[in-house]
Amino acid sequence: MTMEPDTPPLGDQQLREAFQLFSETSERLSGAYAELQGQVARLSAELAAANGELARRERLSILGEVAAKLAHQLRTPLATALLYVGHLARPGLAETDRLRFADRTLGRLRYLERLIQDMLAFVKGQQGQRTLLAVHALAEEVWQAIEPQASLLDVHLELVKQGDDERIEADHLGVQGALINLLENAVQASRPGNKVTFTVATGGAFVAFRVADRGQGIAEADRERLFEPFFTTRGEGSGLGLAIVKQTADAHGGWVEVDSEPGKGSLFALFLPVAGKPETHGGADA
Repeated sequence: MTMEPDTPPLGDQQLREAFQLFSETSERLSGAYAELQGQVARLSAELAAANGELARRERLSILGEVAAKLAHQLRTPLATALLYVGHLARPGLAETDRLRFADRTLGRLRYLERLIQDMLAFVKGQQGQRTLLAVHALAEEVWQAIEPQASLLDVHLELVKQGDDERIEADHLGVQGALINLLENAVQASRPGNKVTFTVATGGAFVAFRVADRGQGIAEADRERLFEPFFTTRGEGSGLGLAIVKQTADAHGGWVEVDSEPGKGSLFALFLPVAGKPETHGGADA
């Protein structure tokens, strides 16, 4: 398990800024949903006039998927921020703990702000910019985003790094969101006291991000539909998580592998090409 580096104490001014950012981010969320609703209404009218009922329904379906994707991606960081804020309200909380929770809340809110901006850009037809990302740092970010929820459910989340700290050329938020989806699914599939292992492995042309749980596993009849949009075996959830993972893998020249047995758990692996190395699709490199 990885350990968070110590962060310098926050002053009262920084704490006030954290809560101010929380309020501003909440307003941004409301504005984002309002803008999406407005676009749905405008496009509905335009398509009905230009292409008739069939075209209108197709476009609304696409916009519905985008709105659901936005909600799905916002849920995890927002829940984490709310969890930290809940800790801040505990009576008798030590000053050092109060500052630590405020710092973590600020980090999650800044991530939410970036995510909203990128999703709104996507709705307007823009694509996420690709940058060089160190895979170990990326794994740390994802682990820190999910660990509070895992702890709340009494699930032990272990981070394992194998091989050198390679780099990938990728859309940061896109890949981060895909990995969060895999980890969130694993945590929710686990029972209290179980362990979820998150492994980042390098050593070839591809880096492998593997998420293993000891949950109930996946029935064979469901495996063929796992990556279909809106398909879910849970009572709650949009059914977009694994579809987003596959979409991200395809967009970056990678792929996803699944190994699951009912009653024994599941292993999901996301393979992405290492920057600057020849790509040879094979799974055995990492």
